[in-house]
Amino acid sequence: MIKKHAIVLTDGLLMTSDAKTAHGLIRGTERFNIIGIVDGLENAGKDAGELLDGKQRGIPVFATMEDAMSSVQEVDFLIIGVATVGGVLPKNMLSLIYTAVEKGISVVNGLHEYLNDKPDLVAMAANTGAQLVDVRRPKQRSDLHFWDGSIYKVTAPIVAVIGMDCAMGKRTTARMLKQACANEGVKAEMIYTGQTGWLQGGEYGFIFDSTLNDFVSGELEHAIVSCWSETNPDVLFLEGQSSLRNPSGPCGLELLISGNAKYVVLIFAPKRKYFDNEKHWGEIPTVASEIELIEKLGSKVIAVAVNTENCTTQEAFAYQKEYSASLGLPVLLPIQEGVAQLVPVLKAIINHS
Repeated sequence: MIKKHAIVLTDGLLMTSDAKTAHGLIRGTERFNIIGIVDGLENAGKDAGELLDGKQRGIPVFATMEDAMSSVQEVDFLIIGVATVGGVLPKNMLSLIYTAVEKGISVVNGLHEYLNDKPDLVAMAANTGAQLVDVRRPKQRSDLHFWDGSIYKVTAPIVAVIGMDCAMGKRTTARMLKQACANEGVKAEMIYTGQTGWLQGGEYGFIFDSTLNDFVSGELEHAIVSCWSETNPDVLFLEGQSSLRNPSGPCGLELLISGNAKYVVLIFAPKRKYFDNEKHWGEIPTVASEIELIEKLGSKVIAVAVNTENCTTQEAFAYQKEYSASLGLPVLLPIQEGVAQLVPVLKAIINHS
């Protein structure tokens, strides 16, 4: 895969959970070479990696598109780096998209509001040679798959990485687990279920929330079976979406039932009290009750991972100790420590499968 040079547009949202697409691209992508972030004055001149998690990654933050264009040598793509509620394109981003297309820069959009539905933008792109890539545009009916039970042929263990709310770090943790396995000689693959997984270079997967409901199970099964039959992995990780009990979009049952994921890594944020931080949406249940629910569905939680948003380093390690004692499970701190400690557990599962 030849990487194309890309700038990511966050326009003031870089340090919010809405920019989780940008966060994923900053942490790594095999599809693009990220050469800058356009976010506004507050973070201009800083390194995006250092802002995100304290790791220098050589990705500068620019105040404006003009600043970015004058500072980098070549730009192939502008990527919309935010995932807003409802997938609506922020209005102030639209003019920046037009500026890019006018210069012949292609745009990748992971929102539900499609660029190809804007006739004037489509016409401009046709004149300048820019591509408009709407990652979340639904597939044609002829390209969709219905669940048929072929998932039961898969002999490799399937591990679902699910969270107790949105923006927990499910994709990041799944990707880290895949990389940790590779470092230990374990062949792992990841099935992406969101637009950022594709943007990061995922080869197997589908966009969950753009798939007609009747075909979600089939698309999930098709991605897993295709990956397993074509790559022969030792273990498969499934990227979760939303959470089992988030009322705005409950999700995850399909991974456990239709995707036959008999193992789960569960992610929670100890300082987040309400779903999506919205009080009227209801309180997030306890970790223990979520584990009980998952196990009643026939899957086993093999570890929990802590999203340490709003936590000091000291608090993060205190939570790790507390939950390890109360749950009797490995407790991962992906950002602080990585996820390598789970590899021996995964090796044991693989050896007994």
